[in-house]
Amino acid sequence: MKSKIINIGMNHETAPVELRECIAADPETTRRILSALRELPSIREGLFLSTCNRIEVLFTTEQVAEAKRGILSLLSGLGQVPNEALSGCFYSLEGLDAVKHIFRVASSLDSMVVGEPQILGQIKDAYQRATQEKTSGVIVNRLMHRAFHVAKRVRTETGICESAVSISYAAVELAKKIFHSLEEKTVLLIGAGEMAELAARHLVSNGVSSMQVTNRTFERAVRMAEQFHGRPVAFDEIERQLLEVDIVVCSTASPEHIITFEQVKKLLRKRRNRPLFFIDIAVPRDVEPRVNTLANVYVYDIDDLKGVIALNVEQRKREAIKAERIVKEEVLKFGQWLNTLSVVPTITALREKADAIIQAELKKSNSLLEHLDEKQRGAVEVLVHSIAEKVLNDPILFLKGRAERAAADTYLDITRRLFNLDRNHGVKYGSESDDY
Repeated sequence: MKSKIINIGMNHETAPVELRECIAADPETTRRILSALRELPSIREGLFLSTCNRIEVLFTTEQVAEAKRGILSLLSGLGQVPNEALSGCFYSLEGLDAVKHIFRVASSLDSMVVGEPQILGQIKDAYQRATQEKTSGVIVNRLMHRAFHVAKRVRTETGICESAVSISYAAVELAKKIFHSLEEKTVLLIGAGEMAELAARHLVSNGVSSMQVTNRTFERAVRMAEQFHGRPVAFDEIERQLLEVDIVVCSTASPEHIITFEQVKKLLRKRRNRPLFFIDIAVPRDVEPRVNTLANVYVYDIDDLKGVIALNVEQRKREAIKAERIVKEEVLKFGQWLNTLSVVPTITALREKADAIIQAELKKSNSLLEHLDEKQRGAVEVLVHSIAEKVLNDPILFLKGRAERAAADTYLDITRRLFNLDRNHGVKYGSESDDY
């Protein structure tokens, strides 16, 4: 009986976060789950993936119904949630559908934000834990490495990861277009909101050299500055800072404009027309809209950024079509490899029988070969092995070529009968084997 690949899981589309939280696992819980997978007699190989948006168990089995019951019971016990509450939230995929799913997950085609890069690292971590706990085997090993290969193809052959689809990341991508490079650029962070912090993190990771932070509550400015190894400045120093910085991120709760047209206009001559980029993600806006009309001054508010994101989402959807084609192609290739597994035991048995015959015949002929020196005897052994390989080559190629056909089992049965591969005893010679 062939092992079947199964994937049982839940994600952001099938289960609410409250339920996902019940089952989400820390590394120690993951180790216990993998240990439990090893103990389930119906499971041959297994891998457990837990992220903020999905919980999945990928496994191989020859007893599908029993294995599914065991996995559901395991997950139910982990989350202390009744089986009935879980059953409607799980999806169950089998065979090449499960293969396609893991390829799409690794390529970030099944993510809440299509194209996000974190999921591939999370899958690699899950696979590493499975190998450490010795729950992976031939099929899971091959499947995971092909999933990594598919993800790499999708990243390099499509533009699915190139377009920003978050407010903070879109702002940074626009900054890079204006300045070409963010290295050696300086940033002023006005306010300490969450999106401003995210934008600041993206800016730092893209090479900005220094950051000043200001807030009406100076203590908050100090805490934020510490996060980015920046310098806190007083709120009434904003105008002086505008002379020095290249990028300003605004995120306050002020009902009035923090940055005005006249304020920026009078600074331009002193700045010697160096570009000044405002990322205004405050509502109401912190930067007076007219500021955007000044030469070498660029202002993007939250609606502008949402417009950029909408365009980028459409771009990612177009690129996702190319990615789906790559996934489909790789699923077919993996299916072909899976089919060859059925002929491997017979091919192995053929080679083992040929080797046993060779060793038996060499032993029988030992008295005839004893006068040969080591080099000559080695040449004889190479010759007989070469003859055996050539004799077996056509049957082996035939079996591999028929592995995907409906009659594959018939061909395997005939081969095992023709070569007498299912005899429990060793190689024997007598009137039966010599009677041609």
